[in-house]
Amino acid sequence: MELVTDPKELQNYLDQVRAEGKSIGLVPTMGFLHQGHISLIERAVTENDVVITTIFVNPLQFSANEDLSTYPRNIEKDTELCLEAGTNLLFTPAVEEMFCDTVLTSISVSNLSSVLEGVSRPTHFSGVATVVSKLFNIVGPCRSYFGEKDWQQLQIIRKMVIDLSYRVEVIGCPIIRDHDGLALSSRNIYLSSEERKVASIIPEALQNAHKKISSGETQAQPIKETISELILSSSDISVDYIEIVNGESLEPVIAVDEETRVLIAVRIGTTRLIDNINPHVGINPI
Repeated sequence: MELVTDPKELQNYLDQVRAEGKSIGLVPTMGFLHQGHISLIERAVTENDVVITTIFVNPLQFSANEDLSTYPRNIEKDTELCLEAGTNLLFTPAVEEMFCDTVLTSISVSNLSSVLEGVSRPTHFSGVATVVSKLFNIVGPCRSYFGEKDWQQLQIIRKMVIDLSYRVEVIGCPIIRDHDGLALSSRNIYLSSEERKVASIIPEALQNAHKKISSGETQAQPIKETISELILSSSDISVDYIEIVNGESLEPVIAVDEETRVLIAVRIGTTRLIDNINPHVGINPI
């Protein structure tokens, strides 16, 4: 595995890779890797000749009151995990190598960015789209792998690729969950042992949506109420949103169908967690 920090060096390397007729897989991350990230790398390895994993904590997607300075980092362990998973090239640029002192250009995907996460984090997705756009420009034509846990982000990146004609195939990969069903996230480390127990309510509530549909319910509002009832049974959880939407447009639906997605964001203590489910499929295991 090669280590690169300079974007131009990465571009030169990949020019040679393409000249040899090899396919390229890209796995963008912010580091502090867990099995969810590893699953993306492992899939990329099976589908491409050369796999690049990026680790970059992007300051553009953090607002002034968010956890940029305390976002968990462990580059030594991340490097080891990338090597074990089969990464060919690990790209770990410094902020100075990715952005100049004053960034005047940004990418905004309207409508999709202003709902759900965008309500409480209005600048977040512009920061995500901008850095992912930059990575796509550095790497060039490739397959790029993203986890479905960040469902809204995935739809925004897919739309950006279509609208801006990137020669990138965006591949969404299933959520990887812990033994209790909680979606793996770098932010789970912030949870105390007691908060972690409380957090198991999240996948349980989402699974209730699946059970409700399996029993014949098709209307979104009763399904949403079923989720809310369990979530709000704990005084330790505050809800940012529980929404049932079309999985592509992110617009609320009245009745569920095969394209429906249930998305949720809650706070437990100081930790904000998001999760989602295709309610026709459910969560396994739980």
